[in-house]
Amino acid sequence: MLADRINGYARRVPPWAVYIAGGVPLFFLVAQAVTGGLGADPVKALERTLGLHALQFLIATLCVTPLRRYAGISLLRFRRALGLLTFWYAALHLTVWVTLDLAFRWGEIGADLVKRPYIIVGMVAFVILLALAVTSNGWSIRRFGVLWQRLHRFVYLAAGLGAVHFIMQSKVWTTELVVYSGVIALLLALRLVPRRARKPVTA
Repeated sequence: MLADRINGYARRVPPWAVYIAGGVPLFFLVAQAVTGGLGADPVKALERTLGLHALQFLIATLCVTPLRRYAGISLLRFRRALGLLTFWYAALHLTVWVTLDLAFRWGEIGADLVKRPYIIVGMVAFVILLALAVTSNGWSIRRFGVLWQRLHRFVYLAAGLGAVHFIMQSKVWTTELVVYSGVIALLLALRLVPRRARKPVTA
């Protein structure tokens, strides 16, 4: 079966390889910034692209459970790496906004928070991702147990807020916007589908 073949290939891939692959978009983005390939407003382009990559890795993280449940493809061993990549791209997105875009002008940053509600939405999503990243380790899993599982369900809220942040900052509905928001809505909706009860084994 195709799922078995994919699972066989996946077992041969070490989780650290996901981090390397996840850093490739950042490498090319930095190369574009250095060579002047980001257009007339490189800071805005850098800021937007980093945010878009964070959304892409968040979508990839959300795909892990549906792929296992509906297609039999198990990528669980890569979920932590995908989640951490989501956080780091979101952190870079925020860092570029604070440092390169507004140059630590805290008055303007405060004014932006009031004038542009989508920034507050994005901030809330980032705080959730920060909490998930800090607790994405074996010690936290052992220490918090069931509470850890409940905490990490907030990734769905972060995804919803990320989609709202993306929609609110866009002035027009583009194909890109529809696709990303639609995929996130679908992945969140799949979480609401009840699992089928396993049939009891009869002798």
